[in-house]
Amino acid sequence: MAYQLHYWPTIQGRGEFVRLALEAAGADYVDVARLPASQGGGESALGRRLGDPGNPRAAFAPPFLVDGDIVVGQTAAILLYLGPKLGLAGIGESDGLWTHQLQLTIADAVAEAHDTHHPISTGDYYEDQRDAALQRARAFREARIPKFLNWFEQVLQRNPSGDLHLVGDVLTYADLSLFQLVEGLQYAFPKAAARALAATPAVVKLHANIRRRQRVHDYLQSPRRIAFNEDGIFRRYAELDG
Repeated sequence: MAYQLHYWPTIQGRGEFVRLALEAAGADYVDVARLPASQGGGESALGRRLGDPGNPRAAFAPPFLVDGDIVVGQTAAILLYLGPKLGLAGIGESDGLWTHQLQLTIADAVAEAHDTHHPISTGDYYEDQRDAALQRARAFREARIPKFLNWFEQVLQRNPSGDLHLVGDVLTYADLSLFQLVEGLQYAFPKAAARALAATPAVVKLHANIRRRQRVHDYLQSPRRIAFNEDGIFRRYAELDG
């Protein structure tokens, strides 16, 4: 039975980290909300599932994954569940926990990237909090982007198995998620990302290697890959890039 991924149909957002894992593993999955309404898809399908009174463990918000009787929400939790099933969690319990820790750190970076354009309220438009966004973005691009990428650089350089992967010598969902983080930073903060990446060659190499993987390459060239846009987490506002 195919995995059912439930996420917004017009943005990459947090769902993209799950999509990349499913695509890289060649897993059979359905991106439910991107199906026509006549096939049980569309955004209304998300609302019905989230509001289902018969589900005592409903997710707070998309993304969430349905696998038979199991429903799991939160990106990092979905990947913790999927990782061993897809062969993307390293080898053994220690690797699995380390992969999960890396994913949680990526989630922190993603949340901070989002808050550059919505630093006060997610319920207000960017234009209503632009002054605060300028201040928040300055700190993010000058201090936080380098801090996050330098830490991942350190992880790669200290890996006893070499700097081709974050965990051991095999592909994990953490590698794929770091790739997506770099993609998002390059879109939203092209100048700041370029400066930080110039000091993190191992991160750059990992990003390039992931892009060259056949399944990832094919996915990125396909219509299944939604383009970055100003409705998602990573948004390009030139003034926020300094």
